[in-house]
Amino acid sequence: MTITITAFERSPDGGKGLARDTRVRWALEEVGQPYDVRLLSFKAMREPEHLALQPFGQIPTYEEGDLVLFESGAIVFHIAERHAGLLPGDANARARAITWMFAALSTVEPPIVDRSIARYVEGDKSWYDERLTMLDERIRKRLGELSRSLGDADWLDGAFSAGDLLMISVLQRIKSSGILDEYPNLSAYVARGEARPAYKRAFADQLAVFKAASGG
Repeated sequence: MTITITAFERSPDGGKGLARDTRVRWALEEVGQPYDVRLLSFKAMREPEHLALQPFGQIPTYEEGDLVLFESGAIVFHIAERHAGLLPGDANARARAITWMFAALSTVEPPIVDRSIARYVEGDKSWYDERLTMLDERIRKRLGELSRSLGDADWLDGAFSAGDLLMISVLQRIKSSGILDEYPNLSAYVARGEARPAYKRAFADQLAVFKAASGG
């Protein structure tokens, strides 16, 4: 059965690989599974056909036979459980890798996403600078904690896992702010993830979509 995922027809991130379909593409590349991509416009994302797959009108979705999934974390978890390469065989190590998946999406990502939303929704408000300072401090608190946990290790818990894949995907969203540069071990950690051949393939594929949509 062919796997089909959905992605932006024209990603709002300007081809930087920050849209959440990239983490699903990366996971599929890591485990060596071929897949098709169905591109959607913002209008199509709000139409009944897509809402039947993703009730919140977002991307990505994942279809394989009669299985339909949404939420990038759940999709990556499914891929990691179904195919070898993203979760350790040892039961305890596997549980720890899954814990890091949840930590990436539930603990580290929320303040980073709040910062991105604030720029677009509240950037013209008189209190925006104060709000941004508060958000940045929340992010620094989480990055400091993560930095101490990672230390000088290559990955979060032994070998590269789905926990690293999601954590790196989350950290990429804060690179442009300069905050990540304050934590050299986290910057190096992200660079190691981006150097993986599977990530390079996933990024190249989504960038090609953006360039085609932009006439590049």
